[in-house]
Amino acid sequence: MVSSVLTRIGRGLVGILTRPIRGYAPAFPPDLDALSRVIQPGDVLLVEGNTRIAVAIKYLTQSTWSHAALYVGDRLGTREADGEPHVLVEATAEAGVTTAPLTKYRDMHVRICRPVALTPEDREAVIRFMIDRIGYGYDVRNIVDLARYLLPTPPVPVRLRRRMLALGSGEPTRTICSTLIAQAFQSVRYPILPRVKSWDDDRRVKSAYGREEILHIRHHSLYAPRDFDISPYFDIVKPTIETGFDYKRFLWGEDRPAELHPPAGAAQA
Repeated sequence: MVSSVLTRIGRGLVGILTRPIRGYAPAFPPDLDALSRVIQPGDVLLVEGNTRIAVAIKYLTQSTWSHAALYVGDRLGTREADGEPHVLVEATAEAGVTTAPLTKYRDMHVRICRPVALTPEDREAVIRFMIDRIGYGYDVRNIVDLARYLLPTPPVPVRLRRRMLALGSGEPTRTICSTLIAQAFQSVRYPILPRVKSWDDDRRVKSAYGREEILHIRHHSLYAPRDFDISPYFDIVKPTIETGFDYKRFLWGEDRPAELHPPAGAAQA
């Protein structure tokens, strides 16, 4: 009964919390041409986000990033009306697990996170994991949990913020963006931010092996978009640099030829 009520409330909140915030503008919008040339299948695309729910996620994670999508390349066969292919798989509150073109985020701050040394076989397995879940629902119970932190309440202690993102229904066919991608990489045992425990802490272990660090997989519900950014196992790929960056070619305003400068007192555009 309670779960059903919270689910209905969550669906009602979706339309409110996913509305864009007026006045949002990225500090530096992406070069879409460079982005499309550099991004590769298996890359995680982080998005700053411009909605109320994005504000809650960024607050709870103390991060720039509120959303994550997986780039799968030309495997989907879905296209926009103008012929642009869908190349991203993502979980959104509005549509559940769905697909999108790269231009969806042309006006938002984004970042490419690339899993280092991921084998071709495991990359295909991660992509297949995501594609197989297209059509799954979004965990709208998570919307209810996040909405509480948009209200004028006392700040959430740092130690509890990650747990706030782990709330929700927990149903296997319902997910949120970072949870889905974390599950995809965990399916091939690729690390994101594993818990590390040293066996030196256990006095019963005396062998050389006992001095090694033992990795433990975090529960996928504890992952946030920022974790792919700070993970030591994902490379940060910047399209502007990858496509050829030469600062000597920059044309600074004060370096323009005199004839291009407006006369003194002229109105500025």
